[in-house]
Formats: sequence, C-alpha cells, structure tokens
Amino acid sequence: MAYLTFKDINKIYPNGFHAVHNFNLEVEKGEFIVFVGPSGCGKSTTLRMVAGLENISSGEFLIEGTRVNEKGPRERGIAMVFQSYALYPHMSVYDNLAFGLTLQGVDEDVIEQKVMKTAKILGLTEYLDRKPRALSGGQRQRVAVGRAIIRKVGVFLMDEPLSNLDAKQRVTMRSEITQIHRETGATTIYVTHDQTEAMTMADRIVVMKEGYVQQVGTPYDLYFNPVNVFVAGFIGEPPMNFVKGTVTNGSLKIGKTDVALSSVVSEKTAAAYEGKEVCFGFRPEHAVLVKDKAVPDAIEFSCVVELTELLGDNTNVYIDIDGINLILKIDPHDTPKIDSELKFAVPKGSVYLFDGETEARILQ
Repeated sequence: MAYLTFKDINKIYPNGFHAVHNFNLEVEKGEFIVFVGPSGCGKSTTLRMVAGLENISSGEFLIEGTRVNEKGPRERGIAMVFQSYALYPHMSVYDNLAFGLTLQGVDEDVIEQKVMKTAKILGLTEYLDRKPRALSGGQRQRVAVGRAIIRKVGVFLMDEPLSNLDAKQRVTMRSEITQIHRETGATTIYVTHDQTEAMTMADRIVVMKEGYVQQVGTPYDLYFNPVNVFVAGFIGEPPMNFVKGTVTNGSLKIGKTDVALSSVVSEKTAAAYEGKEVCFGFRPEHAVLVKDKAVPDAIEFSCVVELTELLGDNTNVYIDIDGINLILKIDPHDTPKIDSELKFAVPKGSVYLFDGETEARILQ
C-alpha cells in the first residue's frame, strides 16, 4: 500500500476556475517527490490540499490508506515549510524551534533535547538566542526547516522554500535539505518552478502544466524519455531545441539538411507522418562539432554563430540555420567566433521527434 495516495483529485474554485484536474499519484514512504511547473500550473494548490489548507473539490486523498479529505491540518501529521519562512519575529530561534512542541505539551527537558539536536543538524547552535531579523536568509530558512523536522511528523511539505535566497544560498540549501531528508527519512513533497532543484533533489518528479500532470518519473526518465514537447522543453538547461516542419517525401528540411525520418524512427512510423507536421528536437549538450572528419551515425548541419556565452565549464553558442535560431552547448576550448560559419552534428540516438498537432513524442 502506498503511503500517500491521490485519487482523481480536482480543485475547482467558487468562481469556476479549475485549478487542478484529475490528479493521480502514489507516493511511497520516505520518497522525496517534487512538483514542478511554471507559475499557475496547480502545484502549490495541490500541496495546500495535501496540507488541509485547501478543500478538495472531488477525489480522495489518503494517508496510509485512510481518507483524510475532511481532516484538518493538525490531524494529518504533516509539517509545512513556507516560501516566506513564517517565523515568529518576536521569538528567538530556540523558541521558534520549540513552539510546536510546546503547543503539544511536550516536557521542557525533552523540548530542549530535541531543539539542541535539531540545531546541531542544521548548524544553528550558535544562533539559538537570536531573533529572526538578525539572521541571513539562508539561516532563517534553516530555522523554518528545523521547525518542521523537530516534530517528527510523517510528511514534510515545502512550498518553494528557496525562492527568496540568492544563487549561492540556494545551492547550499539544496544539499542541506537533501541531507536532512536522508537523515530523517520523512516523506517529502517539495514544490518549485526551478527545474534544477527538481532534478538535483527528487526521487521522482511530477511535471504539471495548467492543472494537468504531464509526466511522473525519475530525473533520468524526464531528461532522457520526455513524453511530450512541454516536458522536453521544461527539463534541461538550456532547454531542448525544437524545429517544426512538414514531412515531404519522407524527410524534414532544416536549413540545407534533409532529415530522413526513417533514420530516427521506423519506416512504418515515418510513412504515417508523410504530409504531416512534426517537431524535431535535440538537447544543446548533445550537439557535436564537426572538425576534421564526419561524426558517424549523426545528422550534420551548417550554421552561422550569432552569440556566445562562456560559462566556464561550457559555452552556450547561439546559432542561425537559415532563419532558425537554436542553441548549442559545447566545450569552452572550442568556443567559435561570432559571425563565423560552423558545422555540427546531432547523433541519431539523441534526436527526439514529436507530433506537430498533439506534441506527444513519436516513438518507434
């Protein structure tokens, strides 16, 4: 039996807005699940329904097989970390951490023991006497996380907890939250719009768009086996390149290159798309520069370099193929000059094809 079960969950507001459509998911005990998607996709609304902060319009939410739709937040054994930290400004770090246990009537000696242990895990021991205003953003976020984990609940919910931190703090807190999850073993549902957070932290990712689940899978699954254009374009940085075109005589024309569909999918599938629109995709990092000799089993393109971004470990190269703008991710030592001509190849095994109408991935 799954630890958390979502059965056809829907959220419809009084004004008729349908925020979440038929959400189905099973979460195992101890999993780290990330809901990811653009703003307004329904991920935070779903999280709030789990917490009991939003009513479920239809469907069932079960914890260990027991329906909890009608139970309040305190009855669900859930702790939530908010984007805004939600700390009590007039209380010290110690009192913020202890507050939930105090409400539960836990003995003071036990509270002190748990606060000191939690503070040690989070590196907050020397800040216990300080008020939140005297802490950095990262330290305040650790206090917010600490206030959740100290209660030893079964489920942690985190709603974009790192969005108020700077880039360096986000990297640090990502690893800290992942480590805390390993130590506590608590089931965690984490909401973010940042696909990097999702890819680096999750056991499984739920990709959402306009209230609908697009795909559920491991970071590996979503990166290498996206089910549609949206998932393929959302996961990965820089995003996947896409070129749309109509299949003519079995080929898709991209600049001066005729891409034979049968070189990527079966002849039967290629024939079925004759005269139809398809979307050709490849990830920027899968492009290979053509230097002295051709790249075997690959599709070769010619382009003009429009812009380069040297990022240290790689260079983003913005290119033009007869009016089609794409991006390549290459070794920084191979950074080309702007306005120069460039040849690159995409291995056939790294090509993705999508239906031009449904945007679903075309498989063999």
